Formats: sequence, structure tokens, C-alpha cells
Amino acid sequence: MIKEAALWIKKGEVIAFPTETVYGLGANALDEQAVRKIFEAKGRPSDNPLIVHIAEAEQLNDLVLQVPSVAKKLIEQFWPGPLTIILKKKEAVAESVTAGLDTVAVRMPDHPVALELLKEAGVPVAAPSANLSGKPSPTNGEHVYHDLKGRIAGILDAGGTGVGVESTVLDCSSDVPVLYRPGGVTVEEIEAIVGQVKIDPSLKSKDEAPLSPGMKYTHYSPNGSLTLVRNRMQIPTLLEEAKSQGKRTGVLTTEENQDFYEADVVVSCGKRSDLATVAHKLYQSLRKFDEEKAEVIFSEIFPSEEMGIAIMNRLEKAAGGNII
Repeated sequence: MIKEAALWIKKGEVIAFPTETVYGLGANALDEQAVRKIFEAKGRPSDNPLIVHIAEAEQLNDLVLQVPSVAKKLIEQFWPGPLTIILKKKEAVAESVTAGLDTVAVRMPDHPVALELLKEAGVPVAAPSANLSGKPSPTNGEHVYHDLKGRIAGILDAGGTGVGVESTVLDCSSDVPVLYRPGGVTVEEIEAIVGQVKIDPSLKSKDEAPLSPGMKYTHYSPNGSLTLVRNRMQIPTLLEEAKSQGKRTGVLTTEENQDFYEADVVVSCGKRSDLATVAHKLYQSLRKFDEEKAEVIFSEIFPSEEMGIAIMNRLEKAAGGNII
């Protein structure tokens, strides 16, 4: 199956494959026509850059002009793993991959199937998440099939993913690293290696335009309206109001609180005491509301530290910034 999938990539087609974060939708990053098929399959805006996946650190030489010492330290510590590094690109990278920017985002996934596929394909592979643009990212092959059946050449299905949210994106193209997207490697872990990093203003303000792959538009959204609620004790009242309007209600919560709510659909996304479990189940939980046809959804919020930063970033995107 891996050899067949690699052959399709070599032929300029698009293949979905598993990584340790979410499933990716991959095509040859050096083939402009192949990369455009990714955008067509996802319905992804063409000004939204992609992440390039590689199997060997040496492949960076084909993609970037140089690897600064800070980036080398991070690569040594976190690759393979859920850390994407942005560097100044070489012209060989397809223009569509970078959306016209002079940088390219690269990572080495920590998944045996992904690494074997990349080695077999023999080319760097551009791959955003394998879902329709704007929908929750896929964490198993069934999610990919639901979103993209008939749109791509095939799915390399290897079961569920591990981390559950996308990679951290860190810009190392200038003197001080800049965090563009929180993810599977926490800010605290990065700063322990290279010292303090800057935070992209768009992560703090909706008025700033994001520069990271996968962060420019509303993402991860269920079909129903999603509202984040700072004080979870307000959720029962909000549920009653929605029910009085004839709406099918949902609540996103954790194992600790799941018996507290009386909604049509109550989904536990893990343990509040272990935020890694929340990240792991977040996207499949959001998809559950679609399966159960929830129309109005309320979600608890999580601490904005360590993995909680990535979780809240995704939830705020999914809710379109709707927080009360």
C-alpha cells in the first residue's frame, strides 16, 4: 500500500496519509500542478501556504537557503516530531506551496507510515490537513473519506493519530524565532532549548493577519454554531434558552464534568487533568456534533498554558472568536 501511494505521488497525484498529529493531504512539493490539486480537493484558498514534509534532515538542502543555528538546535531536539520550522526558501519549491512568500514551512513527521511513504516517494511532500477547508481536521481514515471521497487518488489508512492537533509552527527565518501556530510542541518546550520566542500578534488579536500555514481563515468548525463559555456554570442556562427555541443542543466538556449537563449531545474530549487527552480527541469530538446534528453547541474553555494554548487556539478558530 505504501509503495502504491508513493507511486501516485510520483505521478503528480494527491494522497492522504497519517502523521502523528492529523492526516495530511500530500503531493510533490516541487510539482506546481500536483500542489494545485491539493487546493482543489480541499477547497482551500490559494493564498494559504502549505507545510512541506520530509523524511531526512538532509532534504532541507533542496528546499531552503540556509539553516540557522537556532533551527539546527530545534531540529536536533524535536525532529521527527510535531514542530514545523519556517526558513528562507529556494526557488525549487512550487510557488503554490508558499503562496508567494519567500519562506517555506518544513517538518519531519514522527509516524512510521508517513516516514516510509516519504522515503519511498523520494520527494518532499506538501501536505495540509486532509479535510475540506474549514472543517475539523481528520484524525482517522474515516474522517478523510467522509470529506474527500472522489476528490483524491487515495487514502493510506493507518488508524487513529496520536497528538490530535497540528504541529507547532515556528518562524526561524529571522534573528528571533516567532511562534505562528501553537501545536504538538509547547512554547515552554521550545524556550527550554532556544530561549524566549516572540508570539505572532495574530494569535492575540483578530485584527492581525496570520502568516502561518493553516491559520489564515476560520477552521475546525462543526456545522452547528459553537460558543465558548468562560464560566461553565452559565452553560445550563444557555442550554435552556436554546432548547426553548427548539434547537438541538450540544456541550463540549471533559470527563470530570460530563454528568453536569443536560443537553441533547454531551461530548467528553478527554480529561481536564491531562490536556494531552483533550488535544488527542478534540477534532473527533467536534465531528461528533455533526454526526448527532447538534445545532447550538457550548464549550468549556481550557487553561492557556502548555498544550492548552493549542487547544484554545483551535477552539477559538472553530467558534469564529465567539466567546462569552
